Amino acid sequence: MQRQKHKNTKSLLVVSSLLFVAVLAGACGGSSSSDKEPTGDGSGKPTPGGTLTYALEGETADGWCLPEAQLAISGIQVARSIYDTLTAPNEDGDYVPFLAETLTPNADYTQWTLTLRPDITFHDGTALDATVVKNNLDAYRGKYPARSVQLFLFVFKNISDVTVVDPLTVSITTATPWASLPGALFGSGRVGMMAQSQLDDPSTCDTKLIGTGPFTLVNWTQNESLELKKNPNYWQKDADGTQLPYLDEIVYKPTPEAASRINGLLAGDLNAVQMSGGEQIDQLNAETKAGNINSYQSDKFAEVSFGQLNASIAPFNSKTARLAAIKSIDMEAYNKTVNLDVLQNANGPFAPGGIGYLEDSGYPTYDLAESKKLVAQYKEETGTDLAFTLIATPDPATQAAAAVVQQMGKAAGIDVTITALEQAALISTAISGKYQAMVFRNYPGGDPDANYVWWQGYPANPVNFGRFDDPEINALLDEGRATNDKAKRQQIYGDINKEFASEGYSIWLQWTLWDIATATDVFGTLGPDLPDDAGAPFPGLATGHPVTGMWIQS
Repeated sequence: MQRQKHKNTKSLLVVSSLLFVAVLAGACGGSSSSDKEPTGDGSGKPTPGGTLTYALEGETADGWCLPEAQLAISGIQVARSIYDTLTAPNEDGDYVPFLAETLTPNADYTQWTLTLRPDITFHDGTALDATVVKNNLDAYRGKYPARSVQLFLFVFKNISDVTVVDPLTVSITTATPWASLPGALFGSGRVGMMAQSQLDDPSTCDTKLIGTGPFTLVNWTQNESLELKKNPNYWQKDADGTQLPYLDEIVYKPTPEAASRINGLLAGDLNAVQMSGGEQIDQLNAETKAGNINSYQSDKFAEVSFGQLNASIAPFNSKTARLAAIKSIDMEAYNKTVNLDVLQNANGPFAPGGIGYLEDSGYPTYDLAESKKLVAQYKEETGTDLAFTLIATPDPATQAAAAVVQQMGKAAGIDVTITALEQAALISTAISGKYQAMVFRNYPGGDPDANYVWWQGYPANPVNFGRFDDPEINALLDEGRATNDKAKRQQIYGDINKEFASEGYSIWLQWTLWDIATATDVFGTLGPDLPDDAGAPFPGLATGHPVTGMWIQS
C-alpha cells in the first residue's frame, strides 16, 4: 500500500495533456535551460502587493468551463491562477497531494482513496467537499448530466466509479490498474476543481469562473485582457506564515505577436511575458545578460515540436513515404536556420530526463541519397510521385520554418505544398483527420502515460491525431500505466520511443524551451515549495507555472 503524503513522495508522473496542442509558434523546440531565478534585493524576502501585467501567447476563445475547454498553454496559465488541482508535480516530477491531503491506492492500483484538506472554500464561499469533487470528476469523465464533454472522456475512460465515502473522502475505482492516476488528476493543470455553481451553469460556465485558486475573476474582455484579483481567503501560506498569493492583481493580455511581447516588456508596459522560439529566446538572453530583464528558462519535462503525419491516408499511410520525408530533413541545418542553434534537436517524444528518453532511439538521421531512393521506391509501390500538403499557422516564423522543410523536401524529389491555417482551425482539422501533415507542439513532459490518450490505436481512439494503430504501442501503453516500477517503465516507454523511430509516425523537430521573462523587479516565477514538505516547485514550463509566489519588489 502506497501512501501519498510525505516528503518527496514518489507517485508516478503523468501529464494529461488534453488538447495541449499549441501549434509550433516561432518554430519552437527544446534546448538547455537556465534554472536559477534572480533573488532581487538580496534578501529574497517577497514584498506583498502590486499588479502584474502578463502577456500570453494567445487568447482562449472558448473560455474556461474546464471539462469542455480546449486549453493550450495560455489557457492553462490562466486556469492555474483561478483553479487548484487535486494533485501537483514537485521538482522531481512526482505528483503529490495538493487540494487532496492524502491519496492512497490499494495493492494493485485499482482503487484510490482521496482525502481532502479541510476548510478550503471556493471563491463563492461554498466548501470544497467530497460531493463537489465527485461531481467534478464525474463531469471530466462524461458522467455528469450538466456537462457535455468529449476529449476528457478518453483521458478518464479507465475510471469506472467515483463515490463519496464521507464529507472529505472520495473513493476512485479504475477498470484496470492505474498506478499513474495521481498525474492524471493534475492533467497539465487543466483538471481544476470548479465550484458547484459553475459546474451546473447551463449557459455561462465558460465565463463565470469559480475555483479555489489564488486569484478570482474580475473581468474578461476577449482578445484584450483578463483581470484577476487576489483571493483573500486562499488556503496557502508561505514558510513564514505570510498569506498567499503575494500579488494584489494580475492582468493577462493575449499578445500573439512575439515581438509585441518583447517590446512591451522592454518598454515597461508589461511585467512578464510568456515566450518560446529560437530567435526570441536569443534576444531575451541578450537582454538578460545586459541586466534589462529577469528570465527563467526551462526545457525540463519538455514538450516536443514535430511534423504530425496522418498515417491513415496517402501518402503517409506508407512507411516508405514517412521515412523518405524524415530522411530528407537536415535537422542540423534546420535548427541553425530556423532556431539560430538555440534549441536542441529531438529524436523522439520524450525529452532528456524524462521516462522513455533514449540517447539513441534509432530515429532516422538525414540521408539525402537514401531519401531519394525511398522517393523512387514510393513511386514504384504506388504509381504516384511523393507529394503532400503541410499545414502550419500563418505567423511569419512558422511559415519560414515550413518553407525550410519545403526546400529540403524538394531536394529529395518530394513536392511539399504549404497551407496556412489559424490555430483553432488547425486543431479542428487535426480532430477531423482531413490533413496529410501539420506542424504541432504536444506531449508535454512528465509521466508518459499521459500520451495514452494520443497514441492508443485509431479508429477506436478518435483523438489519436496521427491516426496510426500500432499493436505494439497499444500493448506497451497498457503495460506502462499498470506498473509503479520506474525501471520497468523506462524500458516500456523506451520501447515505445524505438517503435516511433522505426515506423516513422512523426517528424521530430526540437524539444521546446520556454522563457518566462519579467521586469527586473519581478520574482517568484516558480512559486513556493509545495505543502507538507512535498518538495520544491516543478521546474517545467510546458504546462504553465503557478503565480501564487510571484512578487514585485517595492
